[in-house]
Amino acid sequence: MERFWDRGALFVHDLIRDMDEPKPHYNTVSTIVRGLEEKGFVGHERFGTTYRYFPLLSREEFGRMSLQNAVGKYFNRSYLSVLSMFVEEKKITPEEIKELIRQVDLKMRSHERIADLSCWKRRLLRHCSTHAISF
Repeated sequence: MERFWDRGALFVHDLIRDMDEPKPHYNTVSTIVRGLEEKGFVGHERFGTTYRYFPLLSREEFGRMSLQNAVGKYFNRSYLSVLSMFVEEKKITPEEIKELIRQVDLKMRSHERIADLSCWKRRLLRHCSTHAISF
């Protein structure tokens, strides 16, 4: 995907040309690109008997979707579990948690998804107190 985002629409032979030696076989790269297309990540335009592929998702959209998939697959769809892991492994600071709470407060004040956010905030604060994170 990086090559598509960096260079735009590409033919399979363009992808191969940019790769280090030993270069993979054309069919191998073509199969991978078709897999990306089946997943909805790239689209194609037909040029005679070949296709030029282009990204359908931005880096940001792809990143967001990848994160959602990882949270669903490895954390039982719980973003709180992800945050808990970061807290337990000391990958997030109390200051960063405060900033998250501030962002939730801002969203709540703007009346976006109030029920979801207030529930999330209560769970986050309860989790912080359980792990002795003080503010």
